[in-house]
Amino acid sequence: MIEYLSNYLIEYNQNFAVLNYLTLRTVAGTITALLISIFFGEFLINALSRFQFSQIIREDGPKTHLSKSGTPTMGGIIIIISLLVSNLLWSDLGNSFIWILLWVTLSFGIIGFSDDYLKIKYKNSKGLSGFQKLIFQSMAALFAIYIYIANHENDIYFMLPFYKDLIFPISTIFFIFFSWFVIVGSSNAVNLTDGLDGLAILPVILIAGALGIVAYASGNTIISAYLYIPYIQDSGELIVFCGSVIGAGIGFLWFNSYPAQVFMGDVGSLTLGAILGCLAVMLRHEIVFAIMAGVFVLEALSVIIQVASYKTRRKRVFLMAPIHHHFELKGWPEPKIIVRFWIITLLLILFALASLKIR
Repeated sequence: MIEYLSNYLIEYNQNFAVLNYLTLRTVAGTITALLISIFFGEFLINALSRFQFSQIIREDGPKTHLSKSGTPTMGGIIIIISLLVSNLLWSDLGNSFIWILLWVTLSFGIIGFSDDYLKIKYKNSKGLSGFQKLIFQSMAALFAIYIYIANHENDIYFMLPFYKDLIFPISTIFFIFFSWFVIVGSSNAVNLTDGLDGLAILPVILIAGALGIVAYASGNTIISAYLYIPYIQDSGELIVFCGSVIGAGIGFLWFNSYPAQVFMGDVGSLTLGAILGCLAVMLRHEIVFAIMAGVFVLEALSVIIQVASYKTRRKRVFLMAPIHHHFELKGWPEPKIIVRFWIITLLLILFALASLKIR
């Protein structure tokens, strides 16, 4: 919206051209999302408390979590509103990448909201069934992939990090399946990670920042050529969206840091995971994203391993899954688990970014 306004104002004063600059709009989008999430956050938390939208604590979980009963949930609404407003103001609304991400934000937000609402209504931790959630997530993801293919049919390929020449053309069917797996898998992985105060949101912020750097590089002919990564036309605009994720995430962390005043809920975790997965698909850096999101991958794998082991051997590999609960039951204090997972994420991101140049 601001970009369209600037194009109109330039006719009267050329100085308004600064509003078209990608860097300025990224910073402005980040600050806008941050301010909205902080100022709107207090109001929403009070409203959630008033309507008794409280977190349902698992009875089989660590007993230390029982003290969190009554803490408001669905705080991810703060993030979604901040993202939508910030991007409608500062993003180029003529860019198809932005509309794909806006669709993912809204659709996965509705799925997460429905899941949270059912948990609160029936006062249990079940919500939507796993099958229902998967169906709705798949529908939302496949529509996003369809829009991408319709606008970027020439950008369907598979790329390996650390190698500048290993770029393989792939079939549309394989691309659809692989992209669906990345988006839906990322959505559920972040959802599984969101079990401790602030555990999921800071890795999301860090990864969004890293993907923003990749987007800027991919959308710049000079930088992409220097790094030996494919140039993707108009992908630089994604850094504005990434900036909004960072701002909204930091604002939410203000309330979600230990001890949390509000929980993200599925409305936030499912949405943010899908956004990160969608960014990775559009930038054609799914493997690099998997490295960055190593903590999310580990959390998801721990659940898969635990379930498979119990069904086949009637034995558990971990004291409890996801794996952050395993460390809790081993006696690690919650803040220590959170910060250590943050540190691991930072190290993985640095390693993943290094792969952009080491080729």
